[in-house]
Amino acid sequence: METTDAAFEPPIVPADTAARNARRQVRVRAPGKINVHFQVGPPRADGYHRVASSYLAVSRYEEVVVTARPGTAAQDITVSLAEASSLGAGALAGIPLDGSNLAVKAALLVAQLAPEATGVHLEITKHVPIAGGMGGGSADAAAVLVACDALWNTALSREELSRLGAQLGADVPFALMGGAAVGLGVGDELTAALAPTPLHWVLVPADFGLSTPVVYQRLDELREAAGTVVAEPEQVATEVLAALRTGDAAALAPWLHNDLQAAALDLAPGLAAVLDDGRRLGSLAQLVSGSGPTLAFLAADAGHAQELAAALQDSGHRAWAVEGPVHGAHILA
Repeated sequence: METTDAAFEPPIVPADTAARNARRQVRVRAPGKINVHFQVGPPRADGYHRVASSYLAVSRYEEVVVTARPGTAAQDITVSLAEASSLGAGALAGIPLDGSNLAVKAALLVAQLAPEATGVHLEITKHVPIAGGMGGGSADAAAVLVACDALWNTALSREELSRLGAQLGADVPFALMGGAAVGLGVGDELTAALAPTPLHWVLVPADFGLSTPVVYQRLDELREAAGTVVAEPEQVATEVLAALRTGDAAALAPWLHNDLQAAALDLAPGLAAVLDDGRRLGSLAQLVSGSGPTLAFLAADAGHAQELAAALQDSGHRAWAVEGPVHGAHILA
């Protein structure tokens, strides 16, 4: 499999004693993702599905500030949402601020390994759509893993952080890794893919979310109703990896694919009209990102992405021009 540039690995954290003692707050940024190519096998006995996915980290980020609370127990974790969050108040209202939040679970996992652990406060700035098929919650968790590792001086390796992340969800290890990758198994068996040249996209979020388990269930129902028999996917098409390697948007366009798209469109039929708008306005290709309902439109280059975003906005849609691949979870301050 391809190998990626080392720039996509989490940064090395200073280990000198003075830096450790001075560190009381860590700010980390982690990217959302899109699935450029996504194949889904039949349901397994455990209810999960084997997948073959081509992940791409894109420049729509979550930011988390983790602040130590000296004198409190490691289990004493509080959460708030930053005013700088760009998502609507209605969407933010649905985010749990208790122990069910993946970010809190991430902090607790690191605390179990950190002799210096104390209570912390997590301030999350949300920019990735919630329940939007872009792994926003997983990005939060990845950011907290990196931040708490730095804050408490646990000095965990990337592999150790990834193993912790896999306990929280299949998308967390990729939010740590960033860049481009092939995901097998349930999406957690990651192999980095070479993608040195950015590809440009326009994302159109929805005003609602879709539950990933519900989308998978609907896919199974649609396949059963149609009598469709599918094999377990073994690998992403080599044409996808070749297009990522060369950064050739035109070569990638015919290979954009998402097995979950039919289920997402069945649950949210209005998305089809937005896909048609993007096609009409000149996107090279278009698809539902992951389990949806965020839509991704492939552009020829940066200028085309800006033009396409403006045209979609003029048609009444929210639209963001982004690029990928970008770095995984990394410390800002």
